[in-house]
Amino acid sequence: MGIAMKILLTAFDPFGGEDTNPALEAVLKIRDTIADATIIKLTVPTVFDKSIETVYQAMKKEKPDAVVCIGQAGGRYDITPERIAININDARIPDNSGFSPIDTTIFEDGQNAYFSNLPVKAMVKAIQEGGLPASLSNTAGTFVCNHLMYGVLYYIDKEFPHTRGGFIHVPFLPNQVAKRYSSTPSMSLSCIIHGLELALEAIVKNSDDISLPAGTLH
Repeated sequence: MGIAMKILLTAFDPFGGEDTNPALEAVLKIRDTIADATIIKLTVPTVFDKSIETVYQAMKKEKPDAVVCIGQAGGRYDITPERIAININDARIPDNSGFSPIDTTIFEDGQNAYFSNLPVKAMVKAIQEGGLPASLSNTAGTFVCNHLMYGVLYYIDKEFPHTRGGFIHVPFLPNQVAKRYSSTPSMSLSCIIHGLELALEAIVKNSDDISLPAGTLH
């Protein structure tokens, strides 16, 4: 038998005035073994620079086969693996340390952008076939989510060439939108957990991505 795969699964703590983060709530409840892969869970501060350093140290310690970062995307209705991270910080709100960088690069010696090397289309398909809404996203924003995704892929490019990495955004939980007096979408915690587990299983089963149309018109 081959060596079991190891996946480092990260999630941010609550931010933006929220008292919960669906990413963290889900990650803490995800199974510790999925498709024979060992899942290592890590809570990450929603703070520029510190978030990358936290995950980088875990990558050095655990030497995972894949790093999958999970974040909250309030306003999205589906689970969205991210295709690309860009080399810019442009914070509309402060991070949890009160820092709001505007138009700064993440790494001066990094590429303008890095593409996820996870099987993102296979992940979308697996979630959809599991009966949950999912789509491929082409922007991880310019806040700490994009910042961390870029940092993980930067270190994969520089130091961990045999590691795969990427990011998945999840919607608000119902209790987060209950008092918003709007049509803001949400997804139950059990559905988020199930969707993420399907995505993780797809990572284990697909060393290469599949080919299917998943683009957008705008």
